[in-house]
Amino acid sequence: MQNFNKKKNQSNIEKYLPHNFLAEKIVLCSLLISPEAIDIALNNLTVQTFYFKNHQEIYKAIISLYNDKIPIDLITLTTFLQDNGLLKKIGGIPVLTELFEQIPNLVYLEEYIRLLQDKFLRRSLIQLGYEAINSGYITNIPLEKIFNDLETQFFNLTNISKNLNISDSTELFSNIFLDLKEKALKPSLAGIASGFYDLDSITQGFQKSDLIIIASRPSMGKTALCLNIAINIVKQNNAPILFFSLEMSKEQLIYRLLANEAHISNTRLRAGNIYKQDWINLNAIIKNFSCLPFLIDDTPNLSIQEIRSKIKKIIFEKAKLGIIIIDYLQLMQNSKFQTDNRVQELSQITRSLKLIAREFKVPIIALSQLSRNVENRLNKRPILSDLRESGSIEQDADLVLMLYRENYYLPLKDNDDIAELIIAKHRNGPIGTVKLKFNTRYTQFSSY
Repeated sequence: MQNFNKKKNQSNIEKYLPHNFLAEKIVLCSLLISPEAIDIALNNLTVQTFYFKNHQEIYKAIISLYNDKIPIDLITLTTFLQDNGLLKKIGGIPVLTELFEQIPNLVYLEEYIRLLQDKFLRRSLIQLGYEAINSGYITNIPLEKIFNDLETQFFNLTNISKNLNISDSTELFSNIFLDLKEKALKPSLAGIASGFYDLDSITQGFQKSDLIIIASRPSMGKTALCLNIAINIVKQNNAPILFFSLEMSKEQLIYRLLANEAHISNTRLRAGNIYKQDWINLNAIIKNFSCLPFLIDDTPNLSIQEIRSKIKKIIFEKAKLGIIIIDYLQLMQNSKFQTDNRVQELSQITRSLKLIAREFKVPIIALSQLSRNVENRLNKRPILSDLRESGSIEQDADLVLMLYRENYYLPLKDNDDIAELIIAKHRNGPIGTVKLKFNTRYTQFSSY
């Protein structure tokens, strides 16, 4: 009796899943009379978008005939279904005849397609809910894996939902015009200022949805530069900064920050060799930074899925994010795409980071190592091809900045040596070189 009730409940769930029988019929009718309608359907509909099994089989048959360049009519469609043993399954010739007899209005085709997609997403959401319930009872699978799998599926659904929003030219140009009008009335940088004037004048700030790569050889000052950028942004905008430190602990980063701001050498600070005036400065700095939204996560070997989950949690709590910094790229893992081919895995990671930047509309700065090929050249200035395990790094990045200090190879007497920030790629603007001052004692960058 209990098993019978379970089966009955399951059949009721299947019966009442969201669907629209009439919309499915109208879409299929449109495909039968218009090749242009098939092109639209191929870009927007999958077999699973149709709820009824016979409609799924008819759609598959139409697509197969279309791909084989066979004219679609009652005879060719009936023959195809009959040859593949599907004619009875779809309800026989009467079902096909009924479809061919109806003449739909193609003007509303896209509206009907959107309606089918909406019902499909709702069905998928319900199924995901049941999967979440069932997963809760499976105790031999780690909770972390269950959460990651469910979150990935939910992420895929939200992506499908976003893809339904197609803007026409009128809407796009209207939005651009309003944006230009606002900028003309209140001139400002288009993006988030880095705090380095020469860099901002070329890049117009870090743009929302951009993936920015900062690359150099070890000990050039990548982390110090990003820390300076983070400090500048959090001070100027009071916008939350999320710093993923995969290499250094959060305590090490805070020591660097304090040394930078208080103008005390990191060595003296860590040794506790602090003078009376230093204590006054440190007290003011700590009090000031305690009120600023500077967030550090030093979890090692983070995966893309974990980073995305943490970003989503912070945005939920803080409502917005100023910028995300990842130190550094080669230490990241991709739990869904682990392979012996590290170049391929890293390419997948950079592509995912770009998608995350677009999803949350926030700039992401990812640090990257350069290959040893630089050391074998007479001119040590890095170029784009020096990116280590480059894969798709240079392809996915909107901005590639390469840090170079001649003082690293030819030591000078002055502490404030010159650093070059080479803009090797800039998707939305010019490339060039920006000069910065670097204080080795405090590991501090400043405008030249």
